[in-house]
Amino acid sequence: MEYRALGKTGMQVSALSFGASSLGGVFHDVDERTGIRAVRTALDLGINLIDVSPYYGLTKAETVLGRALAGLPRERYFLATKCGRYGAEDFDFSAERVTKSVDESLSRLGVEYLDIIQVHDMEFGDIRQIVGETIPALLRIKDRGKARFVGITCLPLAMFVRAVEQFPAGTIDTILSYCHYELNDTSLLDVLPPMEQRGIGVINASPLGMGLLSLRGTPPWHPAPDEVKERCRRAAEHCREKHSNIIKLAVQYSLSEPRVATTLVGTASPENIASNVAWAAEPIDRQLLDEVLEILKPVHNVTWHQGRSENN
Repeated sequence: MEYRALGKTGMQVSALSFGASSLGGVFHDVDERTGIRAVRTALDLGINLIDVSPYYGLTKAETVLGRALAGLPRERYFLATKCGRYGAEDFDFSAERVTKSVDESLSRLGVEYLDIIQVHDMEFGDIRQIVGETIPALLRIKDRGKARFVGITCLPLAMFVRAVEQFPAGTIDTILSYCHYELNDTSLLDVLPPMEQRGIGVINASPLGMGLLSLRGTPPWHPAPDEVKERCRRAAEHCREKHSNIIKLAVQYSLSEPRVATTLVGTASPENIASNVAWAAEPIDRQLLDEVLEILKPVHNVTWHQGRSENN
């Protein structure tokens, strides 16, 4: 497993990390014992960063993860969770709620501190409140020793830049971006320079585009435009015709950018975790990659909007 520096945090994180949303049954029902084995398998294979949120499975993911981590040495893993989003339409970025949320997460996870506490999906909030209230509250939590670092997450990339520019360097330690560094979308590259300048670590999530890059296809709720879904389906079919797997290619591609510290892969399957780790160590098929990128070229960087209109 390759390890990379996460900004200026001092954390050396595995290039492939564990997205624990799967433990909450976000994509399909998950047997708890299987999910716990997936976490343990990931750690045994060298993955050392786990990301979760109280929103995933409405606290189920944190609860199951806590059971998976029980009895393990705390120094064996880095742990990140989030605050601010608690349901599909349940957002509360107030200082009072995020402070309470951190204590609730610590209890469910069975740990005394978090490595990273992140504002979850801040595009659904008022940027003025997040800058003036939410992040200052998390900095106080950091001062109390309940979290080591503070991060932000959202879909609109420009919002990351807007947020970090309003604080001195070293205030925000990490960003978590999803669906913006994958085979069909590499727009995350546009915000890497300003993040590097401030020493902010970059976490990439959803290398499969929340199901876009798979033969299974997207779930009904997927917000991508139809043309994107169709092109991704063609790319997946092309990989199958070439006796390969678009999931393998997508994981390898997302790991190929060294300026991105780590890429989260969400699965509650021990077997899938083992496959992802094995793929990470193999060279990418350059010819197949070129063919797939050509198929996806008409929808390159085509995304969707979510959250408040002023944040997109």
